[in-house]
Amino acid sequence: MGEMKDLLNEANDSLGRFSKAWPEQMKGFGAFMQAVESPGALDSKQKELIAVALSINAHCHWCIAYHVSGAMEKGATDKEVMEAAWVAVLMGGGPAVMYMQLVEKAVNEFKKKK
Repeated sequence: MGEMKDLLNEANDSLGRFSKAWPEQMKGFGAFMQAVESPGALDSKQKELIAVALSINAHCHWCIAYHVSGAMEKGATDKEVMEAAWVAVLMGGGPAVMYMQLVEKAVNEFKKKK
């Protein structure tokens, strides 16, 4: 499997473990996540693209995999994902440029699964 798919699987496995060990906390977090990600003034794809950019500036490998996958599942194109990532670079500078390689890997891996 690819590096980014492995990270996505790790994230999902961790969320599953946390749900069993900490059901109340994860129930609350899950409800909050669902409320935030639901369409409103922004649609779900736009919210995932924002999350891609924020994942870069949070320096979270798992978040990058999770949100690139989510954005592409919601119909984001390669270019939309990469443009969202470049907004993160604008705001995050040189360190954010280094995280672009993870976004690029994720786009390429998740594009292949379609």
